[in-house]
Amino acid sequence: GKPYELGAGDPASPGLLPKRQAEVAQLIAEGLSNRQIGMRLFISEATVATHVRGIMNKLGFNSRAQIASWMASSKQ
Repeated sequence: GKPYELGAGDPASPGLLPKRQAEVAQLIAEGLSNRQIGMRLFISEATVATHVRGIMNKLGFNSRAQIASWMASSKQ
């Protein structure tokens, strides 16, 4: 299916990512670890890692730092 389009008012508004991946990307940008992200979103650390891999694959990145940088630059 099509990725969920995030509204302009949403703090994680890259639009390219499904809603949950965008939430994970936002928390990576805030400097949280996979464990902290899992606790915040009520998902397992393994699920967070899966989302992180999905984000990196979709955007062609190979590090969390690139995700954080992309999130920072994608904010208007």
